[in-house]
Amino acid sequence: MAFVKVLKTAAYFKRFQVAKRRRREGKTDYYARRKMVRQDKNKFNNRKYRFVVRFTNKRCICQCAYATLRGDVVVAAAASNELSAFGITVGHKNYAAAYATGLLLARRVLKKFDLDEKFKGKEELDGEEYHVEDEENEQRPFKCILDVGLRRTCVGHRMWGALKGAVDGGLHIPHSTKNFPGFKQPEEKSQEGEYDAEAHKDRIFGNHVKEYMEMLQEEDPTKYEAHFSKFIAEGIDAEKMEDMYTEAHEKIRSDPTGEPAEKKEITYERDEDTVKASDGTEHVRSNKITLTQRKEKVAAKIAAAQAKMMEE
Repeated sequence: MAFVKVLKTAAYFKRFQVAKRRRREGKTDYYARRKMVRQDKNKFNNRKYRFVVRFTNKRCICQCAYATLRGDVVVAAAASNELSAFGITVGHKNYAAAYATGLLLARRVLKKFDLDEKFKGKEELDGEEYHVEDEENEQRPFKCILDVGLRRTCVGHRMWGALKGAVDGGLHIPHSTKNFPGFKQPEEKSQEGEYDAEAHKDRIFGNHVKEYMEMLQEEDPTKYEAHFSKFIAEGIDAEKMEDMYTEAHEKIRSDPTGEPAEKKEITYERDEDTVKASDGTEHVRSNKITLTQRKEKVAAKIAAAQAKMMEE
């Protein structure tokens, strides 16, 4: 038998450290998290707020959170499905929806800390670069750090729409225009890049979706009806897109809380293991049984199985 070198000895396994659970699951980048959470020693117990942006298959979620030893504490949250209360009933995962969600969160956070009157943000949405800290105010603006999780920070991603919405809403989030839609990289390193604010404005108001709708409507009406069936059902066409987002931005600035959902007065009736609701739905919910009843149930099953074996 040939000599085989032992690569992992007992000493290796004695010193082996199991990675954190969320690292094993591939959910948290702890290298990035440590950078965002770590606070300067001279700031003692000051909270370090993060602007958290996440995307699912159906919506955009934004949160303002800070870390504690017990876990993250969420100060305020906003999701794109809440935009229905502000007039955006469809298209909850595109760039324009991400911008509106970031704007909604910014106004909610500032309202919670009674800063909504002091920091109005950028009221004219033209896509230009804006930093609330550059304005003259007696009080320093509310500062957050962008937290994008495991997402790649590529140019033109929807996360930058959420960031731009929060910044225009009045939050101080350190950033540059290099990743915004409309930014053109310089041909040489010594030169500066060009930022086209008009191209970014088109994204904020959903003009890219509008152009696609118009193109499909002309070239392939069948595909248009399939792709934009929810838009058609809500009576929204290409001409109404920009007005829809403009009105939503105004509503968010006037009152970011939104309308509370109506409580459904549903009563339930139980029939053994079936629960019937007043709205017509049925659910199977087993009754709790005692230990004695459980043992009797097991004994009955065993007796039935033995009886069946005896018959055979």
